[in-house]
Amino acid sequence: MDAALFYQVLLGELNVRNGSAGSGFSLILAAARETNDPTLFQRAVDVALQSRSGDAALQAAQAWKKAIPQATEANRYLLQILLALNRVDAAGQALSVSLQDLPPSEQNAAIVSVPRVFARVPDKKIAADTVEKALASVLKQSATAATAWTTVGRMRREAGQLALAVEASKQGHAADPSAPGPLILALSLAGAAPDDMAPLLEKAMQADVQAELRLGYARHLIGQNQQTPALLQLARLNADHPEFADGWLVHGLLLQETGDFKEAEKKLRRHVELATPKPDPAQQNKLAESLMSLAQMAQRQGQWAQAEQWLAQVPVQADPIKLASRQADLLTQQGRTAEARQVLAQIQTSNAEQATRKTLVESMWLRENKQVSDAYALVKKALEAQPQSIELMSELAMVTEKLKRFDEMESLLREIMRRKPEDAHAFNALGYSLADRNTRLEEARQLIAQALKLAPQDAYIQDSLGWVTFRQGQHAEALQILQAAYRARPDAEIAAHLGEVLWVMGQREQAATIWREGLMLKADNETLRETLQRFDFKP
Repeated sequence: MDAALFYQVLLGELNVRNGSAGSGFSLILAAARETNDPTLFQRAVDVALQSRSGDAALQAAQAWKKAIPQATEANRYLLQILLALNRVDAAGQALSVSLQDLPPSEQNAAIVSVPRVFARVPDKKIAADTVEKALASVLKQSATAATAWTTVGRMRREAGQLALAVEASKQGHAADPSAPGPLILALSLAGAAPDDMAPLLEKAMQADVQAELRLGYARHLIGQNQQTPALLQLARLNADHPEFADGWLVHGLLLQETGDFKEAEKKLRRHVELATPKPDPAQQNKLAESLMSLAQMAQRQGQWAQAEQWLAQVPVQADPIKLASRQADLLTQQGRTAEARQVLAQIQTSNAEQATRKTLVESMWLRENKQVSDAYALVKKALEAQPQSIELMSELAMVTEKLKRFDEMESLLREIMRRKPEDAHAFNALGYSLADRNTRLEEARQLIAQALKLAPQDAYIQDSLGWVTFRQGQHAEALQILQAAYRARPDAEIAAHLGEVLWVMGQREQAATIWREGLMLKADNETLRETLQRFDFKP
């Protein structure tokens, strides 16, 4: 840099500092053009952006690209500036040129980042059209086709173009069956397009895939209440990737949920072995989940000392509310209720969200331990401090039902429906309460039907539908509904209802079997206990 150029750049910077950004920009851009120095071009772009002059920034970026065609940084600036100016077509052209200028080894990484870059475009369909057009050449290249189709599919999905997103996933998988991108996209679409995505995913999982991908597929199956195929996927995951800790955790938790406690314990113990040495917070949180589940299973078998040992190993950074809840449950089972309540009362909270969770945990414990009036006072006070909390309103509704203050309960639930019409549980709670009290049954069925429409896979809502159907005297239909609900989620309360329907229909041996299973799942379930007492059933 000679003296004249140095003076020119210095004068430009002084103008910028003194508030004359336009003059400073002109001087620095002129210096950049004279020298073809990428640093000066970048500085000119930055000055224009800082002064909120998009057109000047575009001018500088275009000059930079023209002077140094191979400058990839110029391409990045040019693309972002065009999008900021909402010049989407021009941005698409810049993207196409930018990808062609990149070496083949860098193209896939750049293609993956495209949806994030175009996220600022308000019209998602135009953005998706523009990107697919810009990627036309790389969509045809074997080395980039799978990644490019995945990017197109992601943008079609965000634009609400489900059929096009599905087709993009298929095209990407056909281009490279071993590429994870199209399969990850397929997983994200599987819930909305099961007929298209399920066969593709099922076939893909027959081959060797990444551990994270197989785990994602297993989680999808669990979400669809397909526990048996999910267990098969998790078993293969454990066999193929024995050091992958998350696979053991999810496998153990699913086995616990399905009632296979012996195998669940084996899987969770293995997860504890793998996760204990890993110091990062995410793994430590998962370790806490394993330890608390192991404690719960030990407690279920009356192994209180073992349960306490598992809880003692929970990392210090674990969720204090979840840990205290588990400790309180263990103390309660041992008859140490005063200690249990003290554990819950001593939970330290640092924000409103934690305070609400603490209240909910305390209230649930009070309800389960027949201290319903105390629960009412606790939640009522918390709701006065946070009157907008849907969670507290829902809990208060449950408490008022226990107190048989049904008008207050209904008022609360209808207020939740008004504020949050997508809340399936509010509709279900009121519908079930009416059905359980054998009153306003047609209205109860309508409420439960609305809940089921909002959450069609929820086994507890299916249980409510079966119960109101039974109350309406349609025993055969009720039996089918309750059997499906119980298969989807073995639960003591569902067992109580299913057993009662079987008993009334004269199938008493089957009813006895279901009730005994319910007692094994949760011996102190109030609904189940009341049902057995009403029918004078001795397990």
